[in-house]
Amino acid sequence: MVENLEDLEFSIPENVLDEIQANIQDIIRNFDVPEENKIEVLKQINYVYTRTKYLSMTDELTGLANRRYFESSFEKEFLRTQRYKNNLTLVMFDIDRFKAVNDTYGHQCGDFILKQVANAALQTFRKTDTVFRYGGEEFVVILTETDINQAKIPLERFRKTIETLYLNYNNQNIHITVSIGACQHNSEIKTKEDLLKLTDEALYKAKNAGRNQTVFNTCQ
Repeated sequence: MVENLEDLEFSIPENVLDEIQANIQDIIRNFDVPEENKIEVLKQINYVYTRTKYLSMTDELTGLANRRYFESSFEKEFLRTQRYKNNLTLVMFDIDRFKAVNDTYGHQCGDFILKQVANAALQTFRKTDTVFRYGGEEFVVILTETDINQAKIPLERFRKTIETLYLNYNNQNIHITVSIGACQHNSEIKTKEDLLKLTDEALYKAKNAGRNQTVFNTCQ
């Protein structure tokens, strides 16, 4: 038996969770029990529902939004920018030579670094931007209402923040950098998969050009 919600792997879509929650509430309200009992049961159910929904969208290690939540958020933002022609820039970044860090200092140190990078990203980007852990040492950021020129300042600020980040793990000073790729949506980009691919290509160019830099794909 699972002792904690955190021990579960959630794969229930968000809309299904919402439907389950609504159905359970309707069932409880129709129980032939005192009203105060119904209220207490509903409170407990609402807590479990809220926690379950949070876990379904969150990367446990870093506390960032997870890849599953990125997929649904990215689709919504892509459709919105296509419809209203608002600016949208997608960003991908990863930690340079992260495997060497794990091999040298151990995976617990790697987890420590992932948390520090995630925290630095949350401190750098706007509250309206969402930072996701995409997988491993790779992250994605959705910059809403932002064109490529507006993205340059925060992205370079983030890159320099990581470059100068003081990391000490078990009395070992560790220096890390990140490579960043970014692409702005335009009328030539027809699908969200194309935008993701172009952004990934920009990241690949940053890595191949020597790492610790930002590459902006013009997406033409």
